[in-house]
Amino acid sequence: MNFHNIDKEYILSTAKSLMEFHSPSGFCHEIIEEMKAWVNELGYEMTVNQKGCGFISIAGKSKDRVIGLSSHVDTLGAMVRSITSDGQLKFTLVGGPIVPTLDGEYCQIKTRDGKLYTGTFLSTSPAVHVFKDASSKPRDTENMAIRIDECVKSKEDVENLGIMPGDFIFIEPKTTITPSGFIKSRFIDDKGSVACLFGLMKYLKDNNLTPEYDLRIVFSVYEEVGHGSSNIPEDITELIAVDMGCIGEDLSCTEYDVSICAKDSGGPYDYNMTTTLINLAKENKLSYAVDIYPFYGSDVRAALTAGYNIKGALIGPGVHASHGMERTHYFAFENTLKLLISYITLK
Repeated sequence: MNFHNIDKEYILSTAKSLMEFHSPSGFCHEIIEEMKAWVNELGYEMTVNQKGCGFISIAGKSKDRVIGLSSHVDTLGAMVRSITSDGQLKFTLVGGPIVPTLDGEYCQIKTRDGKLYTGTFLSTSPAVHVFKDASSKPRDTENMAIRIDECVKSKEDVENLGIMPGDFIFIEPKTTITPSGFIKSRFIDDKGSVACLFGLMKYLKDNNLTPEYDLRIVFSVYEEVGHGSSNIPEDITELIAVDMGCIGEDLSCTEYDVSICAKDSGGPYDYNMTTTLINLAKENKLSYAVDIYPFYGSDVRAALTAGYNIKGALIGPGVHASHGMERTHYFAFENTLKLLISYITLK
């Protein structure tokens, strides 16, 4: 298959905009509203369900099947757990970030009345000139706190700023795109895949291309806490979760590949769908890998657990250092997009 007019700059700029927009699980309403406008610019319309997930319908040549493509726009994050007597913030995690990677990271605290304050995640033994255990103290939620960039010396000082337990803490993503094509950022999982789906919509428009079957694009929220696509359009017959591919011990995926997952911690994916995806990757000479993910759950699993009568598969760009300071390469985005184009145009 020939792939014409893949808009690299659009995909990369969309990915950067997504990654820099704060949207931890439970705080996705702002980014979903922004994405509505982006979808409209492409000539489509996005509706939003009660829990905040976005849905786009694209008519195909046939209604015999309805293919769903799901990526999640929610990310990892934190919330204020309590305020210490000396004016620091103890935090609780949203999702599963690798906590030691947070030591020294900048963040923002958003109050319920919309105020934003900056701060830094730090060990409670943050100075090597003072604390014997500065290097050895565990970096976990019990031994870390957030230093606020305000003149606060007590719990009352912090409360007077309007900060309270339950306020969201946004971790700075530090998104960087290098001249060599690497994307370095927190939250490539799964905003890289969201960018791929925007690239797919633009590709369909730019090439005046109609999918073979009706298409439903799902942008889920709450995936990082387990129930992202637990509500999807009822007419979907098969769902592909487009989510990050794993890289590491006993896995063959790299940052340049589209990863095809045959099984994750919830069990095998649909055999026939997975086989079709593998064959399409081979036929189109894509850089791909087939792997088993040891500690992973996807939007397909959420939909199946919710009782939907669907077949499911999982693909996505290979991402290094997941849930930490992640990295991938544009080639992984392009290989993922080409596999999606091949699948939705297959008779």
